[in-house]
Amino acid sequence: MKRTVRTAVSALAVTGLAFGLGACSEAANKAADQVDKAVNETYEVTYEVTGKNIESIQFHGGGGTAMEPKLETETKPTTPWTKTVTLKGIMPAAVMPLSIDAADVTCKVIHKGKVLKEAKGEQAMAGGCVAVSPVAG
Repeated sequence: MKRTVRTAVSALAVTGLAFGLGACSEAANKAADQVDKAVNETYEVTYEVTGKNIESIQFHGGGGTAMEPKLETETKPTTPWTKTVTLKGIMPAAVMPLSIDAADVTCKVIHKGKVLKEAKGEQAMAGGCVAVSPVAG
């Protein structure tokens, strides 16, 4: 191959690589912007708990971080119990009732009128209701 052709091919390859990397960099920046937006976006959920002899209810109330949410506790609540909270970003919505009579216990996580998670009886007692953040979904 002649030197001028080789130089032109090399220049085109470098230019193509630079454009390709620029496009990847642009895509990475766009993805990072979307993650930042999701982490800072807030959403509202309503927790519902029904049943008898509810000793306590623990729930994510919006404090802490997505990876380490602060649990809040309501002791000896009257039922049916509801609580609306504002959560941030990818923090999961979670409500966990504790009762000596698991058979009648039900928990729900509701977002914009849609039930994201519902559990009854032993399932409600074992793990409560934990829903993936609608911001992350």
